[in-house]
Amino acid sequence: RNTKRIAKEFEKGAGKRLHRELVELDEKNTHTSYISDPWFNMYLSAREPVVLNFNPFISLTPDPREAYNNQLVRATNLIISSIKFLKSLKHNYLRPDIYYGDPKWSESRLFKNFIRLLPTSVSWYGAYMVNAYPLDMSQYSRLFRSSRIPKLNKDELFTSECSRHLLVMRNGHFYVFDVLDSVENILHPSEIVAHLIYIIQEADRLPEFALSYLTTEDRNIWATVRQQLLEAGNEENLKKIDSAIFCLCLDNIFPKDEDELSHCLLHGNGFNRWFDKSISLIITGDGRAGINFEHSWGDGVAVLRFVNEVYRNSTRHPALLPHSRSAETTVITCERLEFKLNDSIQSAIHVAHEKFAERKKKMSMKRFKFRKFGKDYIVKQRMSPDAIFQLACQITFYRQFGRVVPSYEACSTAAFKHGRTETIRPTSMLTKQCSQAIVEERGKHSVAELRNMIDECSKYHRRLQMEAALGNGFDRHLFALKHLAVSRGEPTPDFFLDTAYQKINHNVISTSTLQSPAVNLGGFGPVVSDGFGIGYHVSDTWLGCNATSYLDEELQEFLRCLEYSLNDIFDILEGRPLIP
Repeated sequence: RNTKRIAKEFEKGAGKRLHRELVELDEKNTHTSYISDPWFNMYLSAREPVVLNFNPFISLTPDPREAYNNQLVRATNLIISSIKFLKSLKHNYLRPDIYYGDPKWSESRLFKNFIRLLPTSVSWYGAYMVNAYPLDMSQYSRLFRSSRIPKLNKDELFTSECSRHLLVMRNGHFYVFDVLDSVENILHPSEIVAHLIYIIQEADRLPEFALSYLTTEDRNIWATVRQQLLEAGNEENLKKIDSAIFCLCLDNIFPKDEDELSHCLLHGNGFNRWFDKSISLIITGDGRAGINFEHSWGDGVAVLRFVNEVYRNSTRHPALLPHSRSAETTVITCERLEFKLNDSIQSAIHVAHEKFAERKKKMSMKRFKFRKFGKDYIVKQRMSPDAIFQLACQITFYRQFGRVVPSYEACSTAAFKHGRTETIRPTSMLTKQCSQAIVEERGKHSVAELRNMIDECSKYHRRLQMEAALGNGFDRHLFALKHLAVSRGEPTPDFFLDTAYQKINHNVISTSTLQSPAVNLGGFGPVVSDGFGIGYHVSDTWLGCNATSYLDEELQEFLRCLEYSLNDIFDILEGRPLIP
């Protein structure tokens, strides 16, 4: 009742005024979205370390031909495919991101020619006529040559316009070499692999002080130490790191299973990463590949497009064959970056290393796969695959803890200029009712009644997805209203101080998904200390996830209960009564 009173007062008073001012501000800034600046500000002002808290990872599917999964072969092919993507992007050859209401148009030559002939100013309307909607691609400009720069209180994003070099890390050492010449021709594959061989042979031991541990630190501490690095004469080396096209991490690690691979890609050993780079391409000793990306500049949609294109090109049109030899006459122009480290900086590296090791040790991560059904089966049931997995998570938490909690699912708003994400709220009265029926009232409801409950949850979740994608969610709107009040030095309205608003933003279950044949798995750390981070994948024939938590026993029990919940859903959809 108190929350309802506060909400009504906000709606008629401060909320109404802030909304009016937000609309006016939005109308004055037609070049961008009302959420863009506040969202950048939120990320860049966060003082927690980016690793484990913000940076997600994506694991690429192995090359279907085993011989191409050699570390040097795969690294070389992925480098060249990545540079091809960069060049296509820079010269406007990259095919636009489009949402097709009718998928048949996606491969229609008639449609492509029709749009190509239209002037840019009206091409959007031409696409709209056939129910096709161009998506915002502004984030792509920070995919390459970009880095997050630590600053006191608020970081900055840096992007170089014309750098030609690649940053390669091996055993904590930094190397740079040009992969593009002065007229933007890509270095020959045999020359690239020759440079990589040189780096692997040269960096055969760890440095005494691994500088990259500093990127795992609290942002204000890292900003202070970076200033010390600049004053000690390391400015040029830091510029080379920040402006590099991307970071290639050649790991001397051979993960024995998917769990070890996930740990490697999410945080690794710390010394062979530069977590501030917009994207880092990681290749393990056995040729497994993945991406770790800094999150402030963009979201999964841009990274997924990059992953899809690079995976497709590197597997279908590999530049380097397994039996190819490096160019024996290659002149190695690789530069190893040597840093001047005084006692204060060395001490900061040592402390950062210890803190990172402690945080890493506390976080658990487990891989989960359920093979009884996948997307194809759920679609045949005329239900939403995404909704079914989200419902399974709700049932699971209720089964384990006997209550419902705030949950989060990310949804892209790339349909809007400079759109970022909106929140889908999977927890609802419908999912609560269904969870209670399946967990506590197993003998009370018929199979038909339970199936109807699941169907209603699926329909409602689809509605929430559509609302979020079309900008009709509530989270970002409220976030922008609060940001507007705070940025103007006004007292925070009671609405945002209310325990209900604070609780709904303590997302115990935080989820995200990226669906693609190029993606093997993905994941991220939990967003709250008592929560779960669920990076899930809905394949044609199976459902799975990477789950993280700082509560190891609870995480193991969560995944055990998740299997029970999916089995219950499967039995209901198959028409079998639940065993009490």
